[in-house]
Amino acid sequence: MMKRILSTAFALFLAASAAEAACYVDYKAKQDDPLRLHYGVAEIIEACTIEDAYAQLAVRLADNGWTLLIVLELFDESGLAERIESAGEFYLRY
Repeated sequence: MMKRILSTAFALFLAASAAEAACYVDYKAKQDDPLRLHYGVAEIIEACTIEDAYAQLAVRLADNGWTLLIVLELFDESGLAERIESAGEFYLRY
């Protein structure tokens, strides 16, 4: 009985940890007049979906004069290192 309880508790812990795993996206954005483009990486808070990424990033970027063009990919921490150089100053900025 105790083994089953511990097993269930551990399974719930793992499920909660997975639900709280960090979520990141890479994206492209633009500014007009003059035209400027950038590639960036951002963390997504709450649900890790493309729809949430678009909703969150559009607001964050617009607050700074940028228009979100496209969300390229969702990924976890394991995908961060390979994107640092490409994102440059826009790495986790928004």
